[in-house]
Amino acid sequence: MAGSNPNAKPMNLTLKVWRQKNRAAAGQVVDYNVRDISPDMSFLEMLDVLNEDLLRKGDDPVAFDHDCREGICGSCNLFINGRAHGPESGTTTCQLHMRKFSDGDTIVIEPWRANSFPVNKDLSVDRSAFDRIIQAGGYVSVNTGGAPDGNEIPIPKEIADRAFEAATCIGCGACVAACKNASAMLFVSAKVSQLALLPQGHVERATRVENMVAQMDIEGFGACTNIGSCAAECPVGISLENIALLNREFLTAKASSNNLS
Repeated sequence: MAGSNPNAKPMNLTLKVWRQKNRAAAGQVVDYNVRDISPDMSFLEMLDVLNEDLLRKGDDPVAFDHDCREGICGSCNLFINGRAHGPESGTTTCQLHMRKFSDGDTIVIEPWRANSFPVNKDLSVDRSAFDRIIQAGGYVSVNTGGAPDGNEIPIPKEIADRAFEAATCIGCGACVAACKNASAMLFVSAKVSQLALLPQGHVERATRVENMVAQMDIEGFGACTNIGSCAAECPVGISLENIALLNREFLTAKASSNNLS
């Protein structure tokens, strides 16, 4: 394995994994033992080893979401020992390495827990609620045609930096899983802030925030009570300042809106 430590000793671990056949079925925690796990493996590679063992035995492998395995796509959404994405801050599950654990450890692995993120199977959850929130207004409407010059619209660096930081949200859902209310405010605020800060997003800013917040409520996410656990567990460090900006955008939009619901 590239970049591996030749002195690293393999580990034997006990895994307590949530198993659930489908949305309607009752789930339970099942114990598994995995042996000779390299500390240089990623967490998902360790799960691959578990699934290979299960397949050799003729058992059903553990379903879990993944895609890029580079900390970009936001697909890997696991609750590991009671923390979203595991014990290392600022890290997605796929970028978590087994060197963060010790030989003989017991690791509890669960899916995101939120009514708006129903379990598809085992550790795989349905996060399409986020997609519907984006469809409600998380975009800029523009005429098609050639791409404009990159410097055609001057934007102060401070504003550009803040918009870029908001745009780094990968939509993994750790904020919802970490929140005691299962609130999606950090996710929605990042998407609203990203566009509200830039001049390209100003035309639709009022309808955008109204529609996205309304869709968030329709999806059943809880209310934000400013605990801050969402930002603490966010793997890309989305700031709570975005929630303040969302609230300002929402109140400004409602003050001039015919939609008072």
